[in-house]
Amino acid sequence: MNDAQQPSPKATGSGRRPRGRGNRADTVVPAAPADWSPDQFPVEPQAGMVRFQDLDLAPDLLHAIADLGFRYCSPIQARALPFALRGHDVVGKAQTGTGKTAAFLITIITDLLDNPVEGERFAGEARSLVIAPTRELVMQIAEDAKDLCKYTDLEVHTLVGGMDYDKQRQHLHQRHCDILVATPGRLLDFCNSRDVYLDQAEILVIDEADRMLDMGFIPQVRRIVRLTPNKAEHRQTLMFSATFTDDVHRLAEQWTERPVFVEIEPERVAAESVNQRVFITEARKKFALLRNLLRDPDVESAIVFANRRDQCRKLQERLRAAGIEVGLLSGEVAQNQRVRTLDAFKSGKLKVLVATDVAGRGLHVDGISHVINYTLPEEPEDYVHRIGRTGRAGKTGTSISFACEDDAFLLEPIGVLLGKTLDCEQPPEELLQG
Repeated sequence: MNDAQQPSPKATGSGRRPRGRGNRADTVVPAAPADWSPDQFPVEPQAGMVRFQDLDLAPDLLHAIADLGFRYCSPIQARALPFALRGHDVVGKAQTGTGKTAAFLITIITDLLDNPVEGERFAGEARSLVIAPTRELVMQIAEDAKDLCKYTDLEVHTLVGGMDYDKQRQHLHQRHCDILVATPGRLLDFCNSRDVYLDQAEILVIDEADRMLDMGFIPQVRRIVRLTPNKAEHRQTLMFSATFTDDVHRLAEQWTERPVFVEIEPERVAAESVNQRVFITEARKKFALLRNLLRDPDVESAIVFANRRDQCRKLQERLRAAGIEVGLLSGEVAQNQRVRTLDAFKSGKLKVLVATDVAGRGLHVDGISHVINYTLPEEPEDYVHRIGRTGRAGKTGTSISFACEDDAFLLEPIGVLLGKTLDCEQPPEELLQG
């Protein structure tokens, strides 16, 4: 065992009970609040559907699920949870918005409730770890975790770059760390300074593995994995990816032990609930088209995507000068400002958000009516992720993409991915005025 794998002196004697793989016997389930019982969450059996009541979840967790309005498991949840809840490693393929976050959080919460810590615990000693590639995704996962933990005493912590290190450390040391959600770089900073210890982590979740590859985070993730317990005996690993490339398969072989592979292919690559339109226009007329579209009363809230940070910054400045309430979400914006911008957008104080693809995955905001691709994405998969921000939760949405002489050639690979040709149209003349 190398130095990185050695248990920390602080963790010695923590009393965590070793977990047997595939065995949930001899568990302790906390009592539900006296004023609530699973009988108050009736869900009729439905052919081909798995109810959350069918999974033998702790009443406190089922209570939170009921509050969130979840009734039946999504396909990824129905396929993954029966294995994950029995302690098996799971490698899942599923697009964003399919419910995979809830799948791994329910697994984590169930394990932590079933295996309470006996004895001494120490600051910064994480019982479970979720690694995600972007700050926005980390914050969203943590928010979902807190919603699911609301009737338990489990504590959720986040570690992300761009926010005050000392404040994050202070929060980490004030409360026990049951669920730690982090970006790779900031997590390693805390591990190196001995503010976080991972040698007691019972469950490791690696989310958006393909995105980790694309963003160059795999060397950091390898170092993090080496800080956690042995995969074969003491650690359950859940790994999720939107694609199963050869590289993703190789990583799964290294980080999991006899995993169950769960692959959920969407019925449609792009949701049927999204009306997709493509406007052919000249580059010099794109801003007028955007401004006039955003003034349409039918546009209740919109995300405008561009490929580069400088494009987004200029768009925000020009839209604000045109009297449109707009926020900016890109890598150059400080994290505390990004959090405030997202909160304002979610609350409706901001109608428009201009963003790079950092928001394409992991940003879940109800009620987004429109997604506008000011520039077409260079990767077809990013188109699917972008338009998936609308048409969610049973609602319909609209995506409008601008294609000009600079990027119209990107429509063909998008059409190949979608399995259909995107119909192009000329925008109404009144939308080009000004």
